[in-house]
Amino acid sequence: MPIRPSQRDRYPKDWPAISRHIRLDRAHSRCECSGHCGCHHGWCGREDYGTSPETGARIILTVAHLDHTPENCRGDNLLAMCQRCHLAYDRDHHAQTRLKTQERQLLEAGQEFLPYDNLVQKGQ
Repeated sequence: MPIRPSQRDRYPKDWPAISRHIRLDRAHSRCECSGHCGCHHGWCGREDYGTSPETGARIILTVAHLDHTPENCRGDNLLAMCQRCHLAYDRDHHAQTRLKTQERQLLEAGQEFLPYDNLVQKGQ
């Protein structure tokens, strides 16, 4: 997955070498997910990366930070994942980040932030 320019400073300078080592040397070009992401699409462990048999889309092997912290590049915190597993693994983290961003933007605009859970609890 591409690194956002705003996040690039959080990655070590040798990230390309670290990522290559995890994907090629350690994982032997296979998705290491083994169910970490909660998906059941059968791609975990496949080595025939290239194109999806379902859509024809190009399959990319990425490296995921299990604790979602780019600065933490210890081997036990990194897993090679196909982009599908990586997105599934990061889903909850992305949702939390999105809510925090929305809350910050509303507060900066002088508006009250009411997450959906609060509206449901108030019976609205």
